[in-house]
Amino acid sequence: MNQGYAAPSPSATAPATVLVVEDDPTINGALTDRLVAEGFRVVQAFDGPGAVAANSEHAPDLVVLDLMLPGFDGLEVCRRVHAERPVPVLMLTARVDETDLLVGLGVGADDYVTKPFRMREVVARIRALLRRVDRARELAEARPPVLALGDLSVDRGARRVEVDGETVHLTPLEFDLLVALASTPGAVRARDELMREVWGWADAGGTRTLDSHVKSLRSKVGSTRVRTVHGVGYALEVGSEGLDRTDGTEGER
Repeated sequence: MNQGYAAPSPSATAPATVLVVEDDPTINGALTDRLVAEGFRVVQAFDGPGAVAANSEHAPDLVVLDLMLPGFDGLEVCRRVHAERPVPVLMLTARVDETDLLVGLGVGADDYVTKPFRMREVVARIRALLRRVDRARELAEARPPVLALGDLSVDRGARRVEVDGETVHLTPLEFDLLVALASTPGAVRARDELMREVWGWADAGGTRTLDSHVKSLRSKVGSTRVRTVHGVGYALEVGSEGLDRTDGTEGER
């Protein structure tokens, strides 16, 4: 089942719609109350099928998604949501195992918060993800539509990536991260700089998220294409195969 709540809006601008998917009624209600108080319109869902139905009906601007759900889990919800249209997803999880987190990021989650969490942090992450969507749209309009870097082609307008003529399927956040690196090919982008540009965060508190996305991106575009510079950040190698090395390397995080 799902239910919608709308916060009063003092302006003519429609508030962003957030779909909250959490089977625990107490947590779902607390998140809903806080987000409504912050000025968002909120739609609630309590299981996997209800989440997919609510996404189709309400077309939310962002989904807050619990990993463990009745019906089917958050990973399957994420797959089905992104099969309809790209939408930022903030995953809630009690798991901290890196494999579980990488699977979540791999199916399209943009960020994650581990339980127990602070409401203030969830709201901050939501606002950052929404800013990232707006920023990605602005950058796509301001830059050339297609970047051709050796055997790598990045089409910003179509949000399509090809490696050696073969289409590579990236999540929305992986695509934005690749665009940020490809905009200055060969140059090292600092970690905090990437966090600001891609996630909209002003500090480096989410660098584990960055590292996880880089690891997932490498698995799709080539393990040596994204170079790690220890203590600094990452760079996109130009060429058909990249360089099989890192500088003072941290390895493949």
